[in-house]
Amino acid sequence: MSEVVVKPFSDVHLKGRSVIATLLHDPTVEGLDVALYMDGSASMEDEYGPRGILAKLGPVKNQVEPQMQWMLEYLATKDRDGVLRVAYWATGSGADLEIVGDLDGAKAKQYKFPGPRSYGKATILLPVLRDYVAHIKREVAERGARRGLAVIVTDSQLSDPDDVIAYTQQVAKEIAAGRLPRINFVLLGVGEQVDEEQMERIGHDEYPGVGHLWCHRHADKLEEMAELVAVLVDETMTVAAGGTIYDQSNKVIKIYEGRLPAVLQFDVPEGCKEFTLEVGGQRFTQPISEEHHEDDDDGDDHEAEPAPVSKPSAATGIRSRG
Repeated sequence: MSEVVVKPFSDVHLKGRSVIATLLHDPTVEGLDVALYMDGSASMEDEYGPRGILAKLGPVKNQVEPQMQWMLEYLATKDRDGVLRVAYWATGSGADLEIVGDLDGAKAKQYKFPGPRSYGKATILLPVLRDYVAHIKREVAERGARRGLAVIVTDSQLSDPDDVIAYTQQVAKEIAAGRLPRINFVLLGVGEQVDEEQMERIGHDEYPGVGHLWCHRHADKLEEMAELVAVLVDETMTVAAGGTIYDQSNKVIKIYEGRLPAVLQFDVPEGCKEFTLEVGGQRFTQPISEEHHEDDDDGDDHEAEPAPVSKPSAATGIRSRG
């Protein structure tokens, strides 16, 4: 019988009764719904550049627009239908959102991003989280979304970190209870006004059965923003959050809590002909044939080395904190 490797696996080996299975990709990303929220507070006004007649009087350019176009185009390759919810946040009072629309990533270069109509007086993040949770609930009910990702960019210290942490705890409970799909929040801080300790505090907590919901980094310059977002999203979406392995009798072999590693290693019962990975509400059954068997010539047991994951290279000057 020829070797059959079922997606999402790229490689399967059997050493005695130990299976080493490498994931080709995250099986939950196929139902991913992505949104992009760009800081619209007053501190960003210079980066968006002058508008109207003032835009014609000087050489100052909109530094945000090309970065937004690049991010939209890239994030659309992760989204299930290539269309992203895009909004300015921290506008008006600082707690307002200005929805740009549902934008097609394939047309990213055609869109203009001049900035919000009303720059914000504060940088209040909670409305973003509430907006995205409401959005993903609609997408699940109406269009079958199975996972969510909200990418949030800011150049300021947040005004409401305690509220953000409390709401994140609530979201984690909803995910664990099955009332929300898996959601990840990617927070990118840009520039000198960002409070990295505050970002670390927001993203620190790990929740039972859910793991971390936040991933964050800091970029020194606006020009580094889009590339670092690509790196962050690639890291966040490479492997799924948790999973369960079953044998051919549907008996649980191993439970992975938190993040699922790129290389899975577990023991199967004698004579087991297949195993099943359950992740994100989906089940993937992989046969184990003789062709998967790997002889252990030296008799030594070695830990499986994780398969390398290709990621866009980070731009020079980017600093990261996990």
